[in-house]
Amino acid sequence: MTSQAADGPETVVASRRSKITPEREQEFFDAVLDQIRECGYDSFTMEGIAASTRCSKSTLYRQWRTKPQFVAAALRARRRTPFADIDTGSLAEDLRRAARAAGEWSGRDTKLIEALGHAVTQDPELARALREALVEPEVAALKEVLRRGVERGEVPAGHPALEYVPAQMFGILRVRPVLEGEYADSDYVLRFVEAAVLPALGLTSSDRTGPASG
Repeated sequence: MTSQAADGPETVVASRRSKITPEREQEFFDAVLDQIRECGYDSFTMEGIAASTRCSKSTLYRQWRTKPQFVAAALRARRRTPFADIDTGSLAEDLRRAARAAGEWSGRDTKLIEALGHAVTQDPELARALREALVEPEVAALKEVLRRGVERGEVPAGHPALEYVPAQMFGILRVRPVLEGEYADSDYVLRFVEAAVLPALGLTSSDRTGPASG
């Protein structure tokens, strides 16, 4: 069975969380996300994680009351901003670097998002955790890249394509597996940026640095 009820009764939950080290907690979280990627959300169970990490199921229930809470905690623990340190002084070059970075983690993240697809429509907390971990940090960092490009005068502030760049970048990661049966690697995302994103912003493949100062 794969239902939450099958994972164990709520009476197992203790009044206080037991103490575990950050390293041990991260081991649990890594195991959760790996199992979801490989087997899907419905097949993920507390029993499976307990077995793979050699702990008792009651230990997991003391820490996280339900399966969705456990998965949400695992997602939040891996929150990261791979675009945050990108700042070359050129919008075109920043977007190229963002493309390479997106391609490097697209397989694992896209697979995880696919595996959580139906579950996040049923559980608001899970949906919120997914957005906080895998969507909002990247979108915010990408918008900051665009803001700096506007500030440098590389793209007009009112350019209509600015609004759609995050959707373009993240959309291509999700849609390629559907259309072509392959994840979008760094080379593919980079070619997409060169062929579609830069031209939409009025930039060209020859743009490497920001506008010269007067």
